Amino acid sequence: MGEAVRKLHLVPDDGGNAGRVRRANLAQILKAAEQVFAETGFNGATMAQIAETAALPKANLHYYFGTKEELYRAVLANTLEMWLAPLAAIRPDADPAQAITEYVVAKMEAARLRPWASKVFANEILHGAQQIETFLSNDLKTLVEEKAAVLEGWIGQGRMGPVDPKAFFFMIWSMTQHYADFDVQIRLLLGKRQLTRGDFAHFTDCVTRAVLLAAGLQPSSTDGGG
Repeated sequence: MGEAVRKLHLVPDDGGNAGRVRRANLAQILKAAEQVFAETGFNGATMAQIAETAALPKANLHYYFGTKEELYRAVLANTLEMWLAPLAAIRPDADPAQAITEYVVAKMEAARLRPWASKVFANEILHGAQQIETFLSNDLKTLVEEKAAVLEGWIGQGRMGPVDPKAFFFMIWSMTQHYADFDVQIRLLLGKRQLTRGDFAHFTDCVTRAVLLAAGLQPSSTDGGG
């Protein structure tokens, strides 16, 4: 997956017009690919369909991504990069409640802004994680163990309640990604055609409070305001 992430940054960005065009094209392609892969699955998606959704010539897709599989891997890599970056808040010298809040809020904001990306990832996992198995069993495993060690340190210092650190992360992932993967169910149960930013602010507050209380931490009045 590291190679797929690097693919997004191969062309030097000097801040000029060429760099802006490249960033805009990549964002447009990845956004369209997320939607098409989420709606049709990898096998059902075509580069022509993704190009049409992106409102770009098919040649543009092949300029950045030679094959559908390469584009699919880039979508997965981009999703993981988006999800994993906020884990930087989980560090030994951080305040546990603040760090966990920042992480949960970032994950909920990802669910609001990039629901298709989450659905592509969920489909990949449901189909055996063939494209990302190595990443999950190596890179992600190492990162989770590193962050779990931070939580164990906080627990040992009495800065948060006793939890199973890895199960704690699994709980956060399932709670936050639910709002992207099962948005149809949520909307139908609430009688809404679309979830609003205000809805997500409320859900973010609910999830943040539940996560913090599970860790024996008290939410502040400003938690979950995303």
